[in-house]
Formats: sequence, structure tokens, C-alpha cells
Amino acid sequence: MKTNVLFLSAIIAVLNIFSAFPQKEDSLLLQLKSLEQKLSDYQHRFDILEKQIDDLMWFRRLEDIAHIDKVRLTSTPRWKPKDPEDRFAGNKLQFYSYVFIPKNVNPKKKYPLIVLPHSGIHANFSTYYSHIVRELIAQGYIVVSAEYRGSTGYGKATYENIDYGGRENDDVLESRNYMIENYSIVDPSRVGVIGWSHGGMIALMQILQHGDKYQCAFAGVPVSDLENRLASHNESYTAYFTTPYHIGESIEENPEEYARRSPTHYAQNLDKPLLIYTNTNDNDVYVEEVQLMINTLKKHGKEFEYKIFQDASGGHGFDRIDSKEATDIRFTVHKFLERYLKPPHPFASQKEMRRAAYGF
Repeated sequence: MKTNVLFLSAIIAVLNIFSAFPQKEDSLLLQLKSLEQKLSDYQHRFDILEKQIDDLMWFRRLEDIAHIDKVRLTSTPRWKPKDPEDRFAGNKLQFYSYVFIPKNVNPKKKYPLIVLPHSGIHANFSTYYSHIVRELIAQGYIVVSAEYRGSTGYGKATYENIDYGGRENDDVLESRNYMIENYSIVDPSRVGVIGWSHGGMIALMQILQHGDKYQCAFAGVPVSDLENRLASHNESYTAYFTTPYHIGESIEENPEEYARRSPTHYAQNLDKPLLIYTNTNDNDVYVEEVQLMINTLKKHGKEFEYKIFQDASGGHGFDRIDSKEATDIRFTVHKFLERYLKPPHPFASQKEMRRAAYGF
């Protein structure tokens, strides 16, 4: 990765030098710009390689307790075609989902399902989540995680199919439906959705837009309102939305489009148990944005649970890291899920949870 960045930086530097000398051949500049584009495209190839390596790590890190699979599914088409003349623009998009099933399941029984969308605008379900998945598997949950449109590690086309706050939610819902339709051991009456950051946003969207499909949701440090978020972040964040292959318009040009991609827009729909966690020193999803979600739910008279942690260590990742403080907080999330999903092997203590995730 670092080598790739250095190459790209060198090319840009050379381009700047030649730009300062107009007497140089235009053809050479065109060649250098072409090379710059190729190097940019190579980033997706590096992402694919990194993802394939991490997939091997998934199997290594959970093979002792889980049956692990990666399946390919289809969801809705792009929300708008890249090329209006493309006669295949209405084709359903393909995406991958991870499936984790405890090795000790009884095929004659049914088990609760956790839908776990990953965080990040352009990111993927990496082994960053391995300890959390181990905690879930130890309790008897089946877990599914969709690599929804816009995820990295699957090439340029998947990357540019990004639909932040839009049809990425269709992909996550489809992963939930796939599990119920294809695994008789999944109990459709015990399905929860959990996520952090952008995954927390998707968890909110699932429970607010498809409340009949879930029994409960946990949203950790969730992206909640795009108007608030764009106002508090720099222009590089805005560029994710205004790029031609995504929305292609700014929030000033099309505020309605951004509103429909914000969980606050659907707060009035909440009718299932919800837990929200946020942290005052979060340096990514600022506490004010999550408080806006909390206040909007209150304004609509909704019953839900939340906690605002005061300067918890770890900032944005305060309850996903591996410290005792973080895992003790995560224990409370598991106890919330336990109330509504009734896992067969709930944790009796924080120490039991630590042993399940870390071995000691």
C-alpha cells in the first residue's frame, strides 16, 4: 500500500514539474496522466489482494468454533444507472455475505440470527470484528454480514456502486432474508441487527425501515444525519457524495436526496427495542450528531434505550477495542440483545465473555 502511494506521489510530482515547462511535449504529459490513472486503478487490485488475505484470516481465527462460509447473493439494481443507454442497467447487483454458524448447533433446533453490517464508507467486513463475532458465536448466535455495495476488496465496479444511506440497506436486508430462506436452523422470530459507525447507521435504517423483520437493534456511534455530518466534516467527506458515480449533487443542490438517506428522517417509524451508544470524545461521528438522533426519537415519543459515554478511551472505537473497559461495555450490549433474542448460551459474566473471545 505504501509503495503504491509513493509511486502515485512521484507521478504527481513529475506532472507538476512538466506543467511548469509548457515547452515539453504534450504527448508526454498525456502519457504521464494515463499512468497516473492506471496507478489509481491499481489501488482496487491491492484492495482485492488485501481482502483475500483477510478472508484466510477469518477462517484461521474462527475455525475452532464456527462453520464459516462466504456466499454470493443479488439485491436491487443501482439506484441510478451509470449509463442511461445501458440495457443491463436494471440488473440486480451481486454482492458477498459472510456466514458464521456455531459448530455445536443442533440441526433439529432453531437459533437466533445477528445481522452485522460493517462500518466505513468504503470499507469491508475485516477481522477487526473477529473478537465480537467470537462473542456472538459463543452464545449460540448465527451471524451474517453483507459486503454491501461500495465495499472495498471487490474491484472498481463494486466500489463505484456506492449508495450511502440508500440501496446498501437492501443488500443488508437481503443477507437477512437469505439466512431465513436457506437455513432451517435460523429462527425468524429472533433476528437482531447490530452495527457501529456506518454499520450503526445501517442498523438504524434496518429497524426504522424494516421493523417487521427484526426483534431489536443496537446502533453504536451511528451516523445519523447527513445534514449535520456534512456541516461538521471537511470537503473530502462531501466528495464521497458529489462524485458522478454516486449522488453527483451537493446537499445544497438536492437536500431531499440527502434527507432520505438519513436515519433521523425515519425516526417516527421506530416500533422495536433499540439501544444507542455514543461517546463525547468520538472524533468521527461526533456526539452532537448522535444526540440529534436521540432527540428526534424523543420528539416522536419513541421508547428506546441510550447511553452517552463521557470521554471513554478509544474515541470512535471505544467499545470495539480490546481493553477491559471496552469489553465490559460490550458485555452490556450482549445483555441487551439477550433480552429479546434469547441465545442458548448467554454470558453469565464479563469474565466468561473474555474467555470466549480471547481464550483466557
